[in-house]
Amino acid sequence: MNKWLLRWGFSLLLAFSLAFIWDFGYFVPSAIALTQQQKVVAEAWRIVNRSYIDATFNNQNWESVRQRAFKQPLGNDQAAYKVVRDMLKSLDDPFTRFLDPDQYRSLQVNTSGELTGVGLQIALNSETGILEVITPIQGSPAERAGLKPRDRILQIEGLSTENISLDEAAARMRGPIGTVVTLLIGREGQPAQEVVLVRDRIELNPVLADLRFSSEGMPIGYVRLSQFNANAALELANAINSLEEQGATAYILDLRNNPGGLLQAGIEVARQWLDSGIVVYTVNRRGIQGSFEAFGPALTQDPLVILVNQGTASASEILAGALQDNGRAQLVGETTFGKGLIQSLFELNDGSGLAVTIAKYETPNHRDINKSGIKPDVEVKQSMITREQVGSSDDKQYQAALEILSKKLLIAESLKKSS
Repeated sequence: MNKWLLRWGFSLLLAFSLAFIWDFGYFVPSAIALTQQQKVVAEAWRIVNRSYIDATFNNQNWESVRQRAFKQPLGNDQAAYKVVRDMLKSLDDPFTRFLDPDQYRSLQVNTSGELTGVGLQIALNSETGILEVITPIQGSPAERAGLKPRDRILQIEGLSTENISLDEAAARMRGPIGTVVTLLIGREGQPAQEVVLVRDRIELNPVLADLRFSSEGMPIGYVRLSQFNANAALELANAINSLEEQGATAYILDLRNNPGGLLQAGIEVARQWLDSGIVVYTVNRRGIQGSFEAFGPALTQDPLVILVNQGTASASEILAGALQDNGRAQLVGETTFGKGLIQSLFELNDGSGLAVTIAKYETPNHRDINKSGIKPDVEVKQSMITREQVGSSDDKQYQAALEILSKKLLIAESLKKSS
């Protein structure tokens, strides 16, 4: 009896010892309270584990990543943030990133309507890892300096951008209004050159709209949508309703250099042009498809042409793809940027945050446009033009859209008279 008790007691002790090693040697201690820094690391790991699009986590053991993370010293917030950034870096996904509290608040402001800085939307090229301009924001210091989509940002204030994260690059370019930042810019077929920018407040009014006339005198509504922020859908609806009251008979929707923004805003804008049909499909890591549909009625049935270029990205591509696949609009311009991944924003317990790639999207015809973009129905190449030239006789893409709509309206008028 005593031997049986002794063996049973030793087994319990061994099991407890193994559990103690498991908890304290590899994982977060489960029997003691976590420090604030441990909570941030653990929470970040769990969010990625639960939500990230790639179930292989870039062909690595995500549990092992967690084990290594908790072997690192976590004595202060910056140490914890470095550990989280290192975890995310192992995914090799430039769109999945950590945001310290200041960066997280800045991103929220960006999507809400106003920011300060140089006015550049940037991305890391998924193939080369080079920091590139998606588009300069209209009216920003970057646009005034002549920066354009696909420009390469080689240095910021003399510091190389090689192996830099998006948030590190953004932090280096931020600063008080009136201060200066110097960028070294590379452009295809040209030597690298320094560009000096003066930081400023940047208003993010996403919609510009007015009534214009074709050479035949037909009223055409021109709507430029520069970003999908929280105000985009409402402002666009107001613009369309106003143009309808003014007698618009067709529309040009200008999405050139629109870098995207909020997914839901892109979906709501697409619904304003559609009576019915799929707007976009989303596909998560389990291959499960979700979909968003239009349920009408559209705000207008008038003919529509959409202008796109290499700076048309993300939510802009969702909108362009939805209206093209549903036969609602023709696309004119150049092949779009090709960002077909969806990120969700998660706030951590200390006010920092994560942007995590949770899904990819497909157009209504199940086109996966990531890295390939959307090809326009009518391709029109165009060299760099100034903001003042947009929508003028110097704007070849705009003129091509006017010509297409003029023909449509003439045909419709002819059919009306013959009937």
